[in-house]
Amino acid sequence: MDLDLAQLRALDATVREGTLEAAARALHVTPSAISQRLRALEVAAGRILLVRSKPVQVTESGQAVLRLARQVDLLSADVARELGGETPSEHLPILPIAVNADSMATWVLPALAPLAGEVCFDLHREDQEHTSALLRGGTVMAAVTADAAPVPGCTSTRLGGMRYQPMATPAFARRWFPAGPTAAALARAPVVVFDRKDDLQHRYLYAQAGSDVAPPLHYVPASADYVAAIALGLGWGMVPDLQRRDMTGELVALDPGASVDVVLHWQQWRLRSPTLDRVRDAVVAAARRELDHR
Repeated sequence: MDLDLAQLRALDATVREGTLEAAARALHVTPSAISQRLRALEVAAGRILLVRSKPVQVTESGQAVLRLARQVDLLSADVARELGGETPSEHLPILPIAVNADSMATWVLPALAPLAGEVCFDLHREDQEHTSALLRGGTVMAAVTADAAPVPGCTSTRLGGMRYQPMATPAFARRWFPAGPTAAALARAPVVVFDRKDDLQHRYLYAQAGSDVAPPLHYVPASADYVAAIALGLGWGMVPDLQRRDMTGELVALDPGASVDVVLHWQQWRLRSPTLDRVRDAVVAAARRELDHR
């Protein structure tokens, strides 16, 4: 295939922005120019790469070309930096990364902040059990994930563990758990859950009370708001140690000896890119400071 850089950038921008019109704004061209470049790219590839829905959907063939487009964009920026040229801020490489909500709310953003002048981060919030799927599909180039086994075409680096404990307000604990977190009490007490992909509460709940319990559930799909909901007494929930530090006195451990550990890994495309490696090094260094390595 004879692929054109402008066509690859049009594909990347269209997938990232969701529509041809938004891609045109991002690349400072007309929607007609984006459409022409995409058609030419599909002719060169001999395949349909995008379904023109809103937002656009990438076909299986499109995922392969999208990975190439993002690799080329990143490597082009690396070469420009190596040659001593200054990359204009509007042409900084865009690095899509999948991160679980609790990591994003605690330690990942401070790790990435020093690199903000070198790369634009496109962060995708996803449960750590599902971030690797975004790698497989080419949506992101790197991910914080619970999967240790490398996704095909990727490398995997262990980061450490996030430890979660069942927490509640003192008043909630007195009302619902006067004799501690017994099976009977856990079957009745309201629970705060992040979203329907989050199974941390149920891991603890089922281990203590059996898999047939069905207490009331409150869904609060934002990391800071999730902890705030527990602090307001909506229910009990599994709170990461990194957020529990700031809640001294507001929350108490329901079961001090119990915890659920989630071991995290950094996976990234197997690509010789100084920019991607600098991001990995920053993330790994932060993880060594902040995460549990027992």
